[in-house]
Amino acid sequence: MTRAQRIHAQMTSRFAPEALEVIDDSALHAGHAGARPGGETHYTLVMVSAAFAGLNRVARQRLVNEALAEEFSTGLHAMALKLKAPGE
Repeated sequence: MTRAQRIHAQMTSRFAPEALEVIDDSALHAGHAGARPGGETHYTLVMVSAAFAGLNRVARQRLVNEALAEEFSTGLHAMALKLKAPGE
């Protein structure tokens, strides 16, 4: 299973999103800090979930970063987050 697939599965089980997109941006960061041969280090996550209703941007990001703690400890270097509640 690729890192993108694991991230997708983790976000689906944890946040039951209405919309979810996991984009591997690793090729754009080749040669930069945290990049590794083979990629799977830099991603963009776009997600709409009712779990974010009433939460500010920082609180939303904290929830996602906590859910991805294992990925960050095993080589995920950076994750750009675009997190919204339904209707936003």
